[in-house]
Amino acid sequence: MEAAEARERVFPLSAGILFRLGLGGFFDGIVLHQVLQWHHMLSSWYPIDTIANLELNTRWDGIFHSATYVFVVLGLFLLWRTAHRAHLYWSNKLLIGSLLIGWGLFNLVEGVIDHEILGVHHVNESLPRTQWIYWDIGFLLWGGAMLAAGLGLVQVGRAEEAAMARASV
Repeated sequence: MEAAEARERVFPLSAGILFRLGLGGFFDGIVLHQVLQWHHMLSSWYPIDTIANLELNTRWDGIFHSATYVFVVLGLFLLWRTAHRAHLYWSNKLLIGSLLIGWGLFNLVEGVIDHEILGVHHVNESLPRTQWIYWDIGFLLWGGAMLAAGLGLVQVGRAEEAAMARASV
């Protein structure tokens, strides 16, 4: 099998990561921002105590959701482009692993930058401020666990993919 042909049969890991970055962002925005209303995009900087601050936070929540939408569209494009190739050897573990990597990366980046460095919001601002750090740490630990599990599944999936390719030759 030629190297170019072998590359065409490989699962597009970037598609799964982009999908999960987008879906992780949707989960965060829908569940934490809208349903539970624990925080908004800039709620630590601009608390929801005036209509102007609510409008500002809602606008930035929308900008955030627009970015997550772009990630999902890019992931779909990469997956679709690869799916048109014949004789694919994809392991389900690669899809699940790449989704976990994307969501874990989302939690880690968003948790470190937005929660800790910038402090624009925290995971659960409905509790006393002294308890926010525990929710923020839990968010980071959950992100790290998903990233680690995803990396492990990708490693196993790559081995399955290679074994399937060898068996078809």
